[in-house]
Amino acid sequence: MKAVRAVVDYLKDNGVEYIFGIPAGSVNAFFDELYETPEITPIVTKHEGAAAYMAAAYAKYAGQLGVCIASSGPGGTNLVTGAANAMREHLPMLFITGAVPVNTVGLNASQELDAEPLFRSVTKYSVTITDAKDLLPEFVKATELALSGIPGPVHIAMPIDIQLQEMENVDIPEFIVREPIVPDHDTLKTAAKELVNRKDGYIFVGQGIRNSVELVLEVAEMLEWPIITTPQAKGYIQDNHPLVAGVFGFAGHDEASVLINEGDGQALLVIGSSLGETATNNWNENLTKNRFTVQMDYDQSVFHRKYGIDIPVLGDVNLSLQALIVELKALGLSRRSMPTAKKQNEIENLEEYNTKNVLTQIQKFAPASTRYTIDIGEFMAYVVHHMNVLDTDTFNINVHFGAMGSGIGSAIGSKLAEPERPVICITGDGSFFMHGMEILTAKEQQLPIVFVIMNNARLGMVYHGHSLQYKRSHPSFAQEPINISAMAAAMQIPSVRVESMEDLSQDVIESLMAAKGPSILEIVLVDETIPPMGDRVKFLSSFGK
Repeated sequence: MKAVRAVVDYLKDNGVEYIFGIPAGSVNAFFDELYETPEITPIVTKHEGAAAYMAAAYAKYAGQLGVCIASSGPGGTNLVTGAANAMREHLPMLFITGAVPVNTVGLNASQELDAEPLFRSVTKYSVTITDAKDLLPEFVKATELALSGIPGPVHIAMPIDIQLQEMENVDIPEFIVREPIVPDHDTLKTAAKELVNRKDGYIFVGQGIRNSVELVLEVAEMLEWPIITTPQAKGYIQDNHPLVAGVFGFAGHDEASVLINEGDGQALLVIGSSLGETATNNWNENLTKNRFTVQMDYDQSVFHRKYGIDIPVLGDVNLSLQALIVELKALGLSRRSMPTAKKQNEIENLEEYNTKNVLTQIQKFAPASTRYTIDIGEFMAYVVHHMNVLDTDTFNINVHFGAMGSGIGSAIGSKLAEPERPVICITGDGSFFMHGMEILTAKEQQLPIVFVIMNNARLGMVYHGHSLQYKRSHPSFAQEPINISAMAAAMQIPSVRVESMEDLSQDVIESLMAAKGPSILEIVLVDETIPPMGDRVKFLSSFGK
């Protein structure tokens, strides 16, 4: 058998269903083996970067290894951004790149690139295979690293000649099962006592709570402390829970900001947040000031980065919360019955045609279980600030790494991972012109995703950011308006072009969501209102003073 056949069998036998990427000469041997492997569907994308975002969302929502593949040279460099994104998100991903034959290295071969060091800084492991007997063992080693400990991306470069070498049949091992990181019992016992001894406090949650929402709610209801979320964690806890105080950080809410900046809470329990810039309103010192701080995370590197932490709790979040609940019960606390769910935020003056009203109306007409994959643009601030969390795990907001166009690929990966869940991607014309052709990928896979494109013929976030910081904006940030619905028609993709609030109705949303494949809702709107970016406005306005 060819060496590359063993790799394909290894992925197939371990349940890999999709491989995202683009075929090319240096990986054609891999794709050729897929003819004989109906268990794996290649998702051929329009750009390798988008393939990485799709594989990332698939890994996140399917709970499996995400796999993407690209050629040597430019295909590999196009994947690097996706690898950096996956590293930031702690997603288990396998990045495969082709490479020129071993005996042509250094001879200026077509698409020659030493990809190994490029990926090394944005992956847990990066290697180039130089002997066929090492190909499968290195794939096994890499996937074990991707799936174990703190999950993350890995990279393997496989030269053409290595893939094609014949080898004897080999045993195909199984993927490892990740061993949980168990928190220290004494540390949690001490943490519980310290938290109970404080009069009041706040629970500050990041995206690390994704699989532990019910446990977070149980702790909150035992302590009766408000829950404050980061922008990345929006979508996990429904807004109508009486203890939810809203979002702190980028585009956050006044209630959460007042608690952090003016509240008398004596303790802060941080769960699953690395306390980065967007989560903390540019590292606001009031977050932990005069507060006894406990931080729970499975990544030891997040402790004491910017803030002093009194008790760091290292361990899987769900295990740490389970143990904390046991200790709180031992101290006499029990889960309290909560009052009637509070009313969702409602927007007044829905007649005005603006970004806030458009987004809230779309949500009003879409199913409550809809997952929104949010791209990077000025609309993102409106999503964080104004859209309600009606069901769990309903927002994918990648403000951490902030790659434009990532929301488009994320929508496709999410839909493949959970086909029954409605998906709406909210993107802008700037992001669309980067990765918008992936709508064709969605069409080829017959994925019913609604792509809402906020078309203002400019880079809106850049425009507002420069206007705040420099009191002017360069004319190059704008562009000639493009009719995206006309583009959709050329691609034979259903679309609706909205130019007023009257154009946006329940029938419009329902008809687009009922399509057999992707559809486009083009929102033609130039909104001069400063987006609700919270303290980010003050941060940008302060530069140069």
